[in-house]
This record gives sequence, C-alpha cells and structure tokens, in this order.
Amino acid sequence: MRILIYGLNYAPELTGIGKYTGEMAVWLAERGHQVRVVTAPPYYPAWHVRDDYRGAWYRTERVPGQPVVYRTPLYVPDRPTGIKRIVHLVSFMLGSLPVMLRQMFWQPQVVFTVEPTFFCVPTTLFVGKSAGAACWLHVQDFEVDAAFELGLLPAQGPIHDAALRTENFFTYAFDRVSGISSMMVDRARAKGIPPERTILFPNWVEVESIYPLSTARHSNVFRRELAAQVPGIDQKIILLYSGNMGTKQGLELLAPLAKSFEDDPRIHFIFCGDGAFRTRLEALVAHRPNVTLLPLQPLDRLNDLLNAADIHLLPQRASAADLVMPSRLCAMLASGRPVIATAHPGTQVAKVVEGRGLAIPAEDAGALHTAVLRLVENEELRVRLGRAAREYAVEHLGKRQVLEQFEADLQALVGTP
Repeated sequence: MRILIYGLNYAPELTGIGKYTGEMAVWLAERGHQVRVVTAPPYYPAWHVRDDYRGAWYRTERVPGQPVVYRTPLYVPDRPTGIKRIVHLVSFMLGSLPVMLRQMFWQPQVVFTVEPTFFCVPTTLFVGKSAGAACWLHVQDFEVDAAFELGLLPAQGPIHDAALRTENFFTYAFDRVSGISSMMVDRARAKGIPPERTILFPNWVEVESIYPLSTARHSNVFRRELAAQVPGIDQKIILLYSGNMGTKQGLELLAPLAKSFEDDPRIHFIFCGDGAFRTRLEALVAHRPNVTLLPLQPLDRLNDLLNAADIHLLPQRASAADLVMPSRLCAMLASGRPVIATAHPGTQVAKVVEGRGLAIPAEDAGALHTAVLRLVENEELRVRLGRAAREYAVEHLGKRQVLEQFEADLQALVGTP
C-alpha cells in the first residue's frame, strides 16, 4: 500500500505520539509498504527544536527500506501558553501545506493523520479526497474536548459551540476514526461517527525490550549510578514518575506527596522527564533530599530506568481521564511493577490499572498518600500486582499483535489482500 502519514510529532522524539507514529511508520515500511511522512522537526517534550534539525526550513530524509520523511517548519514557543500553542499549531499547518499538496501526485491509497493536532484534519481530507484515497483519523488525545476540560478554551458560549460543530463536521468526513482505548472509541461514536467507521487502535509496548529484571535492588544500573548522591538507595523503595511533564499530567500532586514522606527513610522518589511543567516541578521539590530529578532517558536505558522502580506513579487530572490514555502506562505495565494511578472508577485508566496496581480518585492527595503507604508496607501485594501487570501487557499490548491488526484494518479499508 501507499500510505501517507501526516502529523505534528514523529521520531526521533522519545515520548508520546512521536514515538508511536515513528514506530508505526517504520514497521509498515519494513513490511513492504510505501510510506511517506509529513511532519515537523523533533521538539517535544522539551519545546525546543533539536540542534541537529535547526537551520533548514524544509528537509527530506531518505533511507532505503525506511519511510520517506518530509520535515516542515513551525514556530515552537519556549513557554507554551494557550495563545502561543494555537500559533504553534497553525504554523505547522501552514508550513506543511505545500508539501502535503505535492503528495496528491503520488496518489496515496491511505492518508493517515493523528490528533493532536486537529489542525491537520482539513488538509488531510482535502489531499485524501483529491487523490481518491481513504482518510483515517487516529485520536491519541481528544484535543478539542481536552482544551475545554482543562480550561484552555471557554467551556460554554459561541467559541465552544463553534469548535464542537467544526470538529463534528470534519471528523464525520473520515472513512475511519480510531482511538487508543475503548472509551475513546465510544466517545467518537457519541459524536455521531457510525460504529462501522470507528475502530480500536491501542498503543503498544515492545515486550521483548521492556521486561522485568531482577528485583534485587543492588543489581539495578540506575540505583548503582545514583548511590554516590543518594547513600543507601539500593535498599530504598523507589517510586518513579517517568514521561512527559506537561499540563495534563496532574504533576502538582508529586511535590506534596514527596513532602509527606520526607521523614520516612524507606522511600525515595525519582521524577524523570521533560516538558512544560518541569521547571515548576524543579522549584517545588528543590532541596528535598528524598527526590531525584533526572532528564528524559534514551530508549536504550528505558528498561533499566523502569526496573529501578518498586512502584510506578501515574498522576493525571480528573478532567482528562477519558480524553487521553497515557502512553507511558504500557511500558509501566510491561516492566512488571505495580502502578498507582489517579483516575476515578469507571474511567479507562482505572479499568486498565485495576488488579495491576491501585487506582485512586484523581487530584486526591490524601488518597494518593494512603495508596503509596499501602504498597510500601506490603511487598507481597507489590509482587502480585506487578506480575499481573506484566501478563496484561504481554497478552494485550504487544507491538506485533497490535500493528498486525492495524495492517489488516488498513488492507480491509483499501481493499488490498
């Protein structure tokens, strides 16, 4: 198949949408499909274009057997406020437009775009329909809904109504709309998308690359490296948050959580990642001896990092519980460690974590403290939940089975055997 992928984020970004879109594109190319990608230079989650991608407005990357990648310019704000984010998204839409229009002459069979950003949707539909291609919208986050729920746009009034009408108009025009969780698929159907045009396309994890290592704390690479600055860390219970440090994560809970355990010598916190909230988090935990801050780690160190944890932390805001499905949850589960997630009962995150960790009410600092204490004091429970987490990842989130099903869905869409 000739597959055109259009999206803001792409490899070599290490987290979130860029990671998954990059892995998907490479996998499809390695299966023999012709894949082209129109995207931006890597900038996320640091909100800073990588130095090796600076200096060229447009560039094309061609490697035999790999996707052809077209990088287009965009504005990247140092501090992404609401207005600056909109300018940022519009700049990508305008900068990528001429490259996307040229792809019509390639005559793709599928034009695939990822939300965020919804700003890519009109161009996707125009290019796809003009080329006679099937159009596929893959929803990683319900960007419009999240903007209202998180207070980035007014929740009522003419702006709200106009945004929803625009979203419904364009979304309905797609041949397929996929979501990364069953509840996101249900939300798409609630917006009026016929069930036969909606599909589940979850995120995945390479269970061969992310897997449980020895539970002996002294054998972990990260613990040994940190021992010089954190004496006795090889004997401590580590609670780890790793991933994007953005506004949707509810990271405000982490600083008071660490403070509430500052007199407990058994516990140490590691907060690892980058993003718009990192500077504020650094200020909140500055000089706190039971917290270590680390930068985003390369992929070849991810398994060691995840296995340094005894417990994974997954905070998020209540308003985002069913609008987003944290991609890092897949790796947490695959590492065979229990997860404490802030998610109300019945939400997708709570359903996934149930029996593999503890789900507590979102934004409830007291409940979070209690959940941490429960797992800290019960090693047998930690082991049992971690084993169940690994089993779930292997059975439901393995990269090969997810992408093979996606390929089959693509072939059914375009009528290719």
